[in-house]
Amino acid sequence: MLTLSTVSVSGVFLWFTVIWMGGAALLTGRALALSWRPIWQVVLSCFGLGLVDRFFAYALFDASLLSVVGYTVDTVTILGIGLFAYRVVHVSVIVRQYPWLFERTGWLTYKSCQ
Repeated sequence: MLTLSTVSVSGVFLWFTVIWMGGAALLTGRALALSWRPIWQVVLSCFGLGLVDRFFAYALFDASLLSVVGYTVDTVTILGIGLFAYRVVHVSVIVRQYPWLFERTGWLTYKSCQ
């Protein structure tokens, strides 16, 4: 089993939290935006992913399970990725669904055509 003494904390954070759990958050944000779900569901889902991340870091890399700082940092990272994915896809869906009402002004923004 890998431990934190053989794998650095930043390596676990980058490899596991950003790549794996960030990927899950990206797919969660995308799926919720495509199904027209409200943004609070992304937030709730990402809090759950933060708990899963903390457990896997504990189980696989012998990290502290009840670390408030670890949970906060991991969850904020996961939440940022999930909210970014949600917003990008939500803007795309809005602009594609209602082209006569809205036009895209950037990746994360749109404006009314009126």
